[in-house]
Amino acid sequence: MSGLKHSWVIPVGGAKRWDLAALGEVMLRFDPGEGRIRSARNFDVWEGGGEYNVARGLSRTFRRRTAVLTALPRNPLGFLAESLIAQARVDVGAIVWRDYDGVGREARMGLNFTERGFGVRPPQGVSDRAHSAASALGPQAFDWNEVLGATGAHWLHTGGVFAALSVQTAETALAAVRAARRLGVTVSYDLNYRESLWRSHPDPEALREVNRAIVAECDLVFADDRGLAACLGLVSEEIGRRAWPTDPGPPSKAAQMAFDAFPHLRGVAYTLRDPKSASLNGWQGVFHERDERHVSIARPDLEILDRVGGGDAFASGLIHGLMAGESPQQAVELAAAHGALAMTTPGDNAETDLAEINALIRGERGGSR
Repeated sequence: MSGLKHSWVIPVGGAKRWDLAALGEVMLRFDPGEGRIRSARNFDVWEGGGEYNVARGLSRTFRRRTAVLTALPRNPLGFLAESLIAQARVDVGAIVWRDYDGVGREARMGLNFTERGFGVRPPQGVSDRAHSAASALGPQAFDWNEVLGATGAHWLHTGGVFAALSVQTAETALAAVRAARRLGVTVSYDLNYRESLWRSHPDPEALREVNRAIVAECDLVFADDRGLAACLGLVSEEIGRRAWPTDPGPPSKAAQMAFDAFPHLRGVAYTLRDPKSASLNGWQGVFHERDERHVSIARPDLEILDRVGGGDAFASGLIHGLMAGESPQQAVELAAAHGALAMTTPGDNAETDLAEINALIRGERGGSR
């Protein structure tokens, strides 16, 4: 297979410090619970971020060694985020600390106010992340030989949210994946298209070029037909449009187009979601290898408490399955079940374990094992 330079499997007890390092922005999430942001008097606080959530899921659920490559402001909010990350057993040793100027013009903590939604009221997020410490990370912020080399990480995960934050972060993501390929490190990238970030980007076409350059270095990409079109420009009349929300045709054709465009790419994965309401979704996971497509159990009526982070939990479940040497089918089942369970609890992340995930895959309900 073109680009097959090593196995997905991570050796147990290897010399490296981490199974995976995640490069991205960590934010503080303020959650009004069952209420609304506009009338809230109290918020629960969680840490989150698309790339970080994958490292957290691998650490908390799958008991893997992970680290986050990010930047935080040296102030009480940054210290709070560090404490929450450490509680998740994600290594904080590679965090870059930036001095806080007292106002937030140069380095501040990114904030994300998120309503879970319910029934006919959809989830809603209000991000306040301009000038965050992470958005100023440049390619020289990390010693790539140290964090990805012989004593660093086996696997690098980053994403399109981080790359879209600024010109600097796009350059940093590209430098990271190029270093990873040079050092023989497996690379995954979640395109994670966010229209609001692209609208605010000074040159969306330049960002699309960066995304293409990043994916050219990747082993595994998380993206469906819509993400591949928006972020990489992979469009064709042959792909067509979905006839229904979980129509498998267009995303499967788009995945094949991605394989044709990027010779090193070994896997494309995504979820199929049918949001019947904020509280009831159809949910299924798909994992493409170059010559085979693997589909998880379909959950047409998945009850949801908080959908934020479901895709990140899917990604961490798939990565764990591949790292552990599971069959591709079992890996996508782990991914879809982990994502489903993540959406039954508040916050961006799952609070579960492998036994509970396997029980769900077997069809056991109500926590019975």
